[in-house]
Amino acid sequence: MPLALLALAIGAFGIGTTEFVIMGLLPEVAGDFGVSIPTAGYLVTGYALGVMFGAPLMTVLGTRISRKRMLMLLMGLFIAGNLLSALAPSFGVMLTGRVVASLAHGAFFGIGAVVAAELVAPDKKAGAIALMFTGLTVANVVGVPLGTLVGQSLGWRVTFGIVAVLGVVGLAGIAKLVPDMPRPEGVRLRHELAALKNIQVLLAMAMTVLGFGGVFAAITYIAPMMTHAAGFADGSVTWLLVLFGLGMVGGNLVGGRYADRALMPMLYLSLGALSVVLALFTLTAHNKAAAAVTIVLIGGLGFATVPPLQKRVLDQAHGAPTLASALNIGAFNLGNALAAWLGGLVIAAGLGYTAPNWVGAVLAASALVLAFVSAALERRGTSAAAPATPVTAPATAERRTAVTP
Repeated sequence: MPLALLALAIGAFGIGTTEFVIMGLLPEVAGDFGVSIPTAGYLVTGYALGVMFGAPLMTVLGTRISRKRMLMLLMGLFIAGNLLSALAPSFGVMLTGRVVASLAHGAFFGIGAVVAAELVAPDKKAGAIALMFTGLTVANVVGVPLGTLVGQSLGWRVTFGIVAVLGVVGLAGIAKLVPDMPRPEGVRLRHELAALKNIQVLLAMAMTVLGFGGVFAAITYIAPMMTHAAGFADGSVTWLLVLFGLGMVGGNLVGGRYADRALMPMLYLSLGALSVVLALFTLTAHNKAAAAVTIVLIGGLGFATVPPLQKRVLDQAHGAPTLASALNIGAFNLGNALAAWLGGLVIAAGLGYTAPNWVGAVLAASALVLAFVSAALERRGTSAAAPATPVTAPATAERRTAVTP
């Protein structure tokens, strides 16, 4: 595997860290700016919305310049956004920094996957892409917990400063190690948008929004939930996020393994189990051991939906996967934004820090319903497209018999 993949993995590590580390630092950020926990949750919502709109926009703009230059530009945005967050004098400025950083997220993974595949022989493409995405999964096992620990010990601004430095390392690696590649042929936007008329593509994206949104409803408020409901110390949030990250890694591997074998059954199982576990979290959140186990399950079941949902969108896009793939990355983050907002609403309504778990359970169950609807429509379409039982020959024979003198 070429060293250029290491540069891409470092970039993915930094992006994954900045996306998730804010969840463990919400109380500290809220306290410094004098805002409520639900208000601080807008830092999650804002980032998610930035990814949702930035992923397709940056992907389309990226077709106008070389892929290497686009990756460097995206890392520059990432660095600027994290520096702005680290130095923010007010909550509004920090929110702006989060949005700026988020613009790099979706397009980096989309374009980076293409670059990774082109760096190796055809029989190693999947391994190269997986190696790049390893940076994202490792971020949730190492980067996020360490970033949380540093933020709680030295201040959350230090965490975002370190993440910006990671971005500089990633940028330097891309500049030095990633070879120049020709500018990709222009994307026909009309052709790409035509895929969005497919009801199956829209249903798959809706499943993405609701299914992964269920995870974020609970995890966005994991720090106050675990300290207030379960009785964990502030420092314990770090290892709880390690457990969540380990669950993510395991779920992602399982989901990827079985997505090609039995995609829809995998979705039924993971979404159904996720909705049950999130509902149970309202109870297990009050017990330390049970809460820790539940957090692992949420990470595992949540990320077990990611490979089959992404593959479902690509399978249904019918020859125009570029924009659909980018939009589905945005759909994941739309779900994150929606869930974080709804979770903040139920907390602000006085329903307690465990109330977002019910929101997550309802969202995941709704995604499961859409999965059944999608499968039913697909079966109906297959039946309608199937050729009817041939009756032409007998009918013709009868007609010949009827007119024979």
